[in-house]
Amino acid sequence: MKTIHTSGKRKEAVARATLTKGSGKVRINKALLETISPPAARLKIEEPLLLAEGIGEIDLQVSVRGGGVSSQVEAARLAIAKALVEFSKDKELEGRLLSYNRQLLVADVRRKEASKPNRHGQARAKRQKSYR
Repeated sequence: MKTIHTSGKRKEAVARATLTKGSGKVRINKALLETISPPAARLKIEEPLLLAEGIGEIDLQVSVRGGGVSSQVEAARLAIAKALVEFSKDKELEGRLLSYNRQLLVADVRRKEASKPNRHGQARAKRQKSYR
C-alpha cells in the first residue's frame, strides 16, 4: 500500500496532504469535501482532482492550519496537486496542471514583511521626510 505525504504553503497557511489508495473520499480538516463552504472555495480545491481524472480510486486527507480562508484553500490545492503528481508519476498530468494554473504545483513564496523596530508595527517607513 502506497502512502504519499505532501505539503503546500500560502502566506501563513500550511496544508499537509496524505494520499492513499481507497474509495475516493477527500477530507479537508476531517470534513468531507462536499460539505466545504463557501462553494467557490470547494471548486478551487476540486480543480486538481478534476484535471487528474482517471487516476483511480484514492483517499485524500488534508489538514490546513493558519492564515485566512483563501490562503488555506490555495495551500490545500497545492498540497493535493503535488500529491497527485507524485502518486501518478505522470509527466502529462504535471504538464496539464502547470499549463492550467502554475500555482497548482509551484508555491507562491511571498510572505508578510517583518516589522521594523520603532515603527509601531509597520513594515516600512511611512513618516514624513524632511529635505531642508
